[in-house]
Amino acid sequence: MLSFFQGELVPEADPYFQQIADLRVSAHCVIDRNGQIYQCVDFNQRAWHAGVSTYQGREACNDFSVGVELIGPEEGPFTESQLQALGSIARYLITHYGLKVTDIVGHRDIAPGRKVDPGADFPYAMLRTLL
Repeated sequence: MLSFFQGELVPEADPYFQQIADLRVSAHCVIDRNGQIYQCVDFNQRAWHAGVSTYQGREACNDFSVGVELIGPEEGPFTESQLQALGSIARYLITHYGLKVTDIVGHRDIAPGRKVDPGADFPYAMLRTLL
């Protein structure tokens, strides 16, 4: 699981991995279903999580954003533990990088029509209460 988001997938390890071997994907953090956070890429380095994307008129979101992946169905539901862990990452980013709460958006917001996660029912309001 983590090797995919770290850009270190070994295609020979599984036939499915061979199908996705050419995908260039990485994330700054991955949160498993139990809320465990795995840092895959330093926050000050570029990760390949957004792809073709735009946020507030700026293209190429990989150049200036932090990608956090939640393990599970693409459109949720996500576990309470995952949301708590995401809240702790968001608090850190807000404190250390001067982000605003409204800067916390999903792939579906920066690449609409191409990405659907974290889903239309993602509990942003509840997440913001954790911040």
